[in-house]
Amino acid sequence: MTTSDVRGLEQLERAVLDDTASLASALRQCLMLAGYAHHEELRAWALKELEGYPAADELPSYRKVPAPLEAEFVVNLPGYSHQVNTQRISVHRLPQSARERGIGESAPIRHGVRELEALIAISDRTVHLSPPGSAEYALEMTRQQQQSGQEFTDVTSLYWAIAKPSVEGLLDHIRTRLTQFVAEVRAAMPAGQQNPDPNQIDSAAQQALNITGGDGSTFNISAPHAKADRGGTASANVNEPAPATPQPWWHRTSVIWTAVAAVATIAGVIATVIVAK
Repeated sequence: MTTSDVRGLEQLERAVLDDTASLASALRQCLMLAGYAHHEELRAWALKELEGYPAADELPSYRKVPAPLEAEFVVNLPGYSHQVNTQRISVHRLPQSARERGIGESAPIRHGVRELEALIAISDRTVHLSPPGSAEYALEMTRQQQQSGQEFTDVTSLYWAIAKPSVEGLLDHIRTRLTQFVAEVRAAMPAGQQNPDPNQIDSAAQQALNITGGDGSTFNISAPHAKADRGGTASANVNEPAPATPQPWWHRTSVIWTAVAAVATIAGVIATVIVAK
């Protein structure tokens, strides 16, 4: 492969440096460049940012933003019109099932960048993002309200209220990573070289796109398995993998006794060999 085989760096550079251009357009340029360079990890990262991260995938740390939880309460008093009241709620007011799932004041944003661009374009101050299972949690919270004596109060929705600048900052973070990638490629190219070679692309991708997971560990990119849902409002839903089902006690016990039996069998064989000698 010659250096002319990896094309598209100039187009990507123009796209990332133009703040008026859509970030989705720049990512498509990155996708093409990665294709020319046969760089699977770079292609996978650009595609996930474009289409969204599947529910089963670990998110990069920059896609987890702090956000308060809010709920809408509707009071249905006899003889009065419905009164809607939006309240910021504590994590402790969530049903136990929601807390056990890890839902708190950190919102995972899995949507593709084009959808995020559309959401902030129609949002004034906040973007509402519903956690997985929010409808069931709202029903549980309604039952809690009724059990506490507020039988005329219904919880109609539960969501993260994400500040618009947080979503804009996420998009800017991705654009900055792309800009750093281009800068790293340029720095690796000697004077007079027109197009980068695959080794220079690979080195730049490692330097600029060294993404880490939410726990600070290295984030490995793999090919996406699903597309993010598309929406046209400033509210959206997010899907996350369900927690692993714990094994019953009898299953764990049987595994332990199977291991013990295997060890005893091996010990018996060794003893027989020693006696035979």
